[in-house]
Amino acid sequence: MCVLSVRLEAYSDNSGKLQLSLQEIIEWLTAKDEELSEQLPIGGDVGAVQHQREFNQAFMEDVKSRGPFIYSVLESAQAFLAQHPFQEPEETLTDGKEVSPRRRILNVSRAVWKQANVASDLWDKLTARCVDRHRHMERTLERLLQIQAAMEELGGALEQAEGVRDAWEPVGDLFIDSLQDHIDATKLFKEELNQVKEGVKHINDLAHQLAISDVHLSMENARALEHLNSRWKVLQGSVDERLKQLQDAHRDFGPGSQHFLSSSVQIPWERAISPNKVPYYINHQAQTTCWDHPKMTELYQALADLNNIKFSAYRTAMKLRRVQKALRLDLVSLSSLVEVFREQDLQQGEHVMDVVEVIHGLTALYERLEEERSILVNIPLCVDMCLNWLLNVYDSARNGKMRVLSFKMGLVSLCNADVQEKYKYLFRQVSGPGGLTDQRHLSLLLHEAIQIPRQLGEVAAFGGSNVEPSVRSCFRMAPGKPAIEVSHFLDWTSLEPQSMVWLPVLHRVTAAESTKHQAKCYVCKQCPIKGFRYRSLKQFNVDICQTCFLTGRTTKGKKLHYPIMEYYTPTTSGEKMRDFAKTLKNKFRSKQYFTKHPQRGYLPVQSVLETESSETLAEMESQNCSFFTDSLSPDESLDEDQYLLRHSSPALDHDSQCGQHMLMVHLEHQDREQLQHTLARLENENRVLQGEYRRLKWKHEEAASVPMLTEAGEGALGSPTAEGQQDEELLAEARVLRQHKTRLETRMQILEDHNKQLESQLRRLRELLLQVQLPSPRKVMVKVIMKRFRNT
Repeated sequence: MCVLSVRLEAYSDNSGKLQLSLQEIIEWLTAKDEELSEQLPIGGDVGAVQHQREFNQAFMEDVKSRGPFIYSVLESAQAFLAQHPFQEPEETLTDGKEVSPRRRILNVSRAVWKQANVASDLWDKLTARCVDRHRHMERTLERLLQIQAAMEELGGALEQAEGVRDAWEPVGDLFIDSLQDHIDATKLFKEELNQVKEGVKHINDLAHQLAISDVHLSMENARALEHLNSRWKVLQGSVDERLKQLQDAHRDFGPGSQHFLSSSVQIPWERAISPNKVPYYINHQAQTTCWDHPKMTELYQALADLNNIKFSAYRTAMKLRRVQKALRLDLVSLSSLVEVFREQDLQQGEHVMDVVEVIHGLTALYERLEEERSILVNIPLCVDMCLNWLLNVYDSARNGKMRVLSFKMGLVSLCNADVQEKYKYLFRQVSGPGGLTDQRHLSLLLHEAIQIPRQLGEVAAFGGSNVEPSVRSCFRMAPGKPAIEVSHFLDWTSLEPQSMVWLPVLHRVTAAESTKHQAKCYVCKQCPIKGFRYRSLKQFNVDICQTCFLTGRTTKGKKLHYPIMEYYTPTTSGEKMRDFAKTLKNKFRSKQYFTKHPQRGYLPVQSVLETESSETLAEMESQNCSFFTDSLSPDESLDEDQYLLRHSSPALDHDSQCGQHMLMVHLEHQDREQLQHTLARLENENRVLQGEYRRLKWKHEEAASVPMLTEAGEGALGSPTAEGQQDEELLAEARVLRQHKTRLETRMQILEDHNKQLESQLRRLRELLLQVQLPSPRKVMVKVIMKRFRNT
């Protein structure tokens, strides 16, 4: 027992010292761990991190110096546990039971084991934390040094870029011609700033990486970084704003500018531009937008006044004449147009133009017009209106594109030039090097031409949008040939084909505007007749003004006799005698003759199959000519169901002597038998007329007693007599007779007028014979005719 006690005391002394050492180590390691935890977070600038790194190195040296003692104590604990292992499980002692010495030894061993484990864990943790913090500081210091260097470099680059920016001249002080150069320089400068942009991005990435590692920049570094970012944003915004100002100035004032066109409208209207450069117009008062210029809208509304014109070609031509005047293209010569086309390099007909190119061409055109004519031209309004009309004709969808051929067709059609010169120039636009054109290119030309009446809603009258019949009609001038020459095209257009008839009519409308004819209108009695003059080649002394003829105005009880001659220049004596000869000849022609010989003033181009699906100009005008017979009674016949509308051109007419010669030649070719036949028909007509006159006069006298019977009958109405039914029959018969009397009186008046016309014809024939010297055999024959006329 004594030996056990001695061993137990020795064991207790050794374990006690070991436990004290372990406890001391645990307390020291715990204190150092708390001290490490209480250290400030790693700073956000180089100086702070370097100071913290020095303190951490001292701390680590202190920990490192304690290491040998800790390792020796832990080794002692390991040796102690090797000598006194504890394998039995810990027993729970009951109350009042004493612990045996062996149990006490085991308990001490267990306590040493626990302390050794805690000390070892605390040591490993502390050393690992020291190493991690040291590495963290090193990485942080490295990144902070990178940030510092990058900030210095970025500051220098920004300062240099800001110097370039500060040297910029205000956009308003720049020359218009140099705007494009400044735009290019600014774009290049913006590309060079990409390096600065990458530097800013690199600095921000480094700061973000520090923030992720729980290192926040110091107040000074944070402010410096924020200032750099702010300077970059300001510089970037300045460059973008500068580029925008230059581009806006170049768009508004440069070569492709539409800014000067904004003055073409007045308040409350505003001219705006769509992304494809097509203009549109805003009415701020009505809060509406539209594609058409306000003046163009007014023009289209005014064109509605011409819809009462019955003939499609004339209706279209007069509408185009108003458009031509509104666009002032009636003052533009073809030579000016050709020169503008050359200057603008508009040679390829199939090349596509944008709106800016169209504006350039129109601006050059109207500037040339103002210079050549020495007149004041509202260029913005004219350019905008002409652009509007061209877009309506050739780009109604407002895509902002049109072909050069379309541009030329629109301007050449409405310019001031001879129609033949227009045809020649337009043909050259689709002809090849040898001056020939095939069907495909001619189709392109006619397609562009038909768009002009199509925009006015008149395309159906000119054969519709299908130009193939017109192409085939033109190529009949050169049978069997794959291509035609300009002479073939001119021969075809001289016939005024249906698809192109509106163009020569436009020229006649223009020529007739200032013309006055010393004649009185048969319908409205206007004298002198202004504009077109229409003379009947079936009746003598029947002239119609253009308003009455084109709108269908007529006098009740009178009808216009076809064929008709149209004059758009003052008539000469030769033309008067020519028309007199034609009228005299047509006077003796029957209705059947005009039915068998229908003639038109234009060349129809519709094929048989195509006429089933589209109404031709001939059909429409035949319908529109019915107004000249509206006053006829049902029992009268119409002699003019087919008519000829011709026009007289001063370039083709001769003087009065030539006209007399034409009449002489015409009479020389009249056969003696034909004159005898004509004279017999005239005498027969006069006898029938006299007989009809006597018969009507007798009927008129017979019906003179009808009013007395009617008055008596009307006075007896309502009286209850046995003969009431008979009285009613008498009254009905009286009404019929009264109506018949009215018709007879009207017909007698017509016959009297016809008789007066015959007398007028004889008088004019007598005057003509006094002026014209005929060969003796023919002169004798005419004297015989005159004698028979006087006898009848």
